[in-house]
Amino acid sequence: MLKEGQIRIPSGCAISAVISKEGKRMSGEKIIESMKPMHDRSNGLGGGFAAYGIYPEYRQQYALHVFCNDKICKDECEKFLKESFEVVKSEYIPTRKIPEITDEPIIRRYFVSPLSSVLSSMQLDEKEYVVRIVTKINTEMKGVYVFSCGKNMGAFKAVGFPEDVGRFYKLEEYEGYCWTAHGRYPTNTPGWWGGAHPFALLDYTIVHNGEISSYDANRRFIEMFGYKCNLQTDTEVITYIADYLLRRQGLTLNETASVIAAPFWKTISNKPRAEREKLTYLRTVFSSLLVTGPFSIILGFEGGLMALNDRLKLRSMVVGEYEDKVYIASEEAAIRAMEPLAQNIYSPAGGEAVIIKVKDGDINGR
Repeated sequence: MLKEGQIRIPSGCAISAVISKEGKRMSGEKIIESMKPMHDRSNGLGGGFAAYGIYPEYRQQYALHVFCNDKICKDECEKFLKESFEVVKSEYIPTRKIPEITDEPIIRRYFVSPLSSVLSSMQLDEKEYVVRIVTKINTEMKGVYVFSCGKNMGAFKAVGFPEDVGRFYKLEEYEGYCWTAHGRYPTNTPGWWGGAHPFALLDYTIVHNGEISSYDANRRFIEMFGYKCNLQTDTEVITYIADYLLRRQGLTLNETASVIAAPFWKTISNKPRAEREKLTYLRTVFSSLLVTGPFSIILGFEGGLMALNDRLKLRSMVVGEYEDKVYIASEEAAIRAMEPLAQNIYSPAGGEAVIIKVKDGDINGR
């Protein structure tokens, strides 16, 4: 007789999120708890979290979270960062030793500001400059990987089960207005620290359950615009798609969802004229960014979340509410672990974007 945990979970990987619509900060304890009922959706080869609003005292700086293989790599990285930014503060990211997490690299964080003189000479805005510097580090500097680079937020990830990763990083000591989490069950790619979710670029983070059959087409298109997919996992490309569509193309969240999970042509043909023309334009112009295959994703960004299923809803995702908070997870049990009194539990339809934004309060903690 097969015991629990001895079979492959066909819908493996777990995602979870919570956001306060009033911008109230909460500790990371609840998001860690949400991953425990979904333990068997992971296999210990990757877990991680993203948190927003956790660095109010450095809200004007970009928080770079960095893995380094050794001291030589760390010193080389720090030399390059000092040439590219004003480094306001640098330190080790606090961790605790636990037997479940092993072979950890050097884990540092740097609060940095782009040098105005460099921005002027290169004629770049600061976000594009940060993206270019991070891309250069991650593609050209061996043994170094910047795995988070947004303002007043950060990603925390490792090889391990997510509840262990949360304890490893002491996330119960942080407070943020929004948290996302992921437990990984890799099927086609290796389990390694850089390949764990979330994937982050600027303030965008992605956690994903599923498999992207359109990865090669998506990758070839997005790499024409300077992005580099080199982290040995298909999910990475979704983060770059989000950045390209939202930041560089100026699309709205709903428009971005209509590219990633574009409606079928038959569905589009039945829409009112104005909507039909808009959806036709998006599907035609950005056809190479349609993500196919089974997926449920949560996109985190400054001030909000967007959850999205594939068009056929081949991966589970549920949403619930309680007071000012909205909860999203692969299973209702995860939501109940965060808030037993959660209400209005429902499963979004395939391709239906669930968008939550902070309405009141101050997400920067001022």
